[in-house]
Amino acid sequence: MLTLGSCSTFDEINSNPDAAVKATAPMLATNLILNITDNTISSGKSFLSPHFLDKSVIYTEFAEDLQYNYLGRTSFDGIPVLTNIEKMILFSPPDAYKNAYTALGKFIKSWKYFDLTMRVGDVPYSDALKGESNVVAPKYDTQKQVIAGILNDLDEADKLFAAGTKFDGDPIYGGDVTKWRKMVNTFELYVLLNLYKKTGETDLKVVDRFKEIVASRPIFQSNADNFQLVYSDKAGQRYPFYKLGNPSVIYPMMSEVVVGKLKTLEDRRLFYYANPSPVAVAAGKAINDWTAYKGTDPSMIYSSITTIFGTKDYSPLNSRYTELPNSEPVWLMSYSQLKFMLAEATVRGWITGTTASTYYADGIKAAMQFTAANTPDNALYHHNMKITDDYINTYIASDKVKLTGTTEQQIEQILTQNYLGAFLQAPYMMFFENRRTGYPAFPVNPASNSNVPANKMPVRWLYPQKELDYNSTNVKEAISAQFGGNDDVNQQIWILK
Repeated sequence: MLTLGSCSTFDEINSNPDAAVKATAPMLATNLILNITDNTISSGKSFLSPHFLDKSVIYTEFAEDLQYNYLGRTSFDGIPVLTNIEKMILFSPPDAYKNAYTALGKFIKSWKYFDLTMRVGDVPYSDALKGESNVVAPKYDTQKQVIAGILNDLDEADKLFAAGTKFDGDPIYGGDVTKWRKMVNTFELYVLLNLYKKTGETDLKVVDRFKEIVASRPIFQSNADNFQLVYSDKAGQRYPFYKLGNPSVIYPMMSEVVVGKLKTLEDRRLFYYANPSPVAVAAGKAINDWTAYKGTDPSMIYSSITTIFGTKDYSPLNSRYTELPNSEPVWLMSYSQLKFMLAEATVRGWITGTTASTYYADGIKAAMQFTAANTPDNALYHHNMKITDDYINTYIASDKVKLTGTTEQQIEQILTQNYLGAFLQAPYMMFFENRRTGYPAFPVNPASNSNVPANKMPVRWLYPQKELDYNSTNVKEAISAQFGGNDDVNQQIWILK
């Protein structure tokens, strides 16, 4: 009897009174939003890893795969979390709340699938997420079908957010449906711009969609609209490369791809992104001397990089990235990026009314203001080369920076400024932009490049091993249809052709 009595209260005694016992729509919304932000951004060395591939940072502890252009296999493990979307909608209150949560679900799904299809090409889409219906080997949709579905879902998300109301569980915009509309529509512009080689696909209506969004829907209006995580000095909320518990802080070096461009343009962001070479400072150079800043070629063989690292005659990351727990927000989509997209679309003839030069200048201004606003007024972090409004205006008006030349030269200028404004931001996006346009050019060294052939960058990841093991028929059909049966990192996916 004593034993039975003890057992009857076991669950009660061992329950955590602070733990939720039932999922709610706000809980699931938080989980989904953090999955595409915090999980994507990561921390420590993993935070820097995407930037090894976009050639803005070099790492010296080991010869990193991404630094030497080895992509390998991607993973579909981030997709099953999307099954929570259905539950989030199911648990949401009716009417306007349900509209908002439904819109959020459509956006999250679109964001995840766009990233995935940009990595490999065709993916399971219409037949995916049906495990509860016993669909365990989903068929693949073409990349065009996936992107068509994404565009339609984003259109629907904008309408649903417009009919929705402020909702709980949102760590980014506080449930503000107007801000979410801006994000949804800005992201759709990004998807459409990636389709610039597909304007002949009349059913996608690429240019018409772009024009309609710019003309009649809310899009980002300032840096306050950025889709970003803001950090604070609290456990689990500190900047991803902050020094606490981060043994990787001693290993990064600034890339010459970034440093060289900033020097050429006399761009003071150099002094906010990097520290001067300690060897140069010890030799008497001032901390605001342009020549004290030394970038390293990211395509050097690893032994040469470690030799330079040993001399300490290089520029490390600016101290603010490791010394400030709230350093700067990390964005996945920004107002400055939007302005550069609009500038490119104008140069390509998609939209009219505002000049490309105006959009381009606005993009530079927003990017510089973001950096300046998120950096304390301390010589340790700006090296007495402060970015002020007067400096920004002078910079934009300089002959080195003004938007001029042929269409292709203007595209290169726009993409270069987009790249410089995205330092340690938007994981993998600058690699995708380089792959899409070729700008800015990334150095390729056959002596260090892990890709085969060694004279070019890879353009896609391989399909996951799990797909080959458990969904082999469908993945092999997709590989055959796209690449003649050769799942290779140099094969161009549909969107690039």
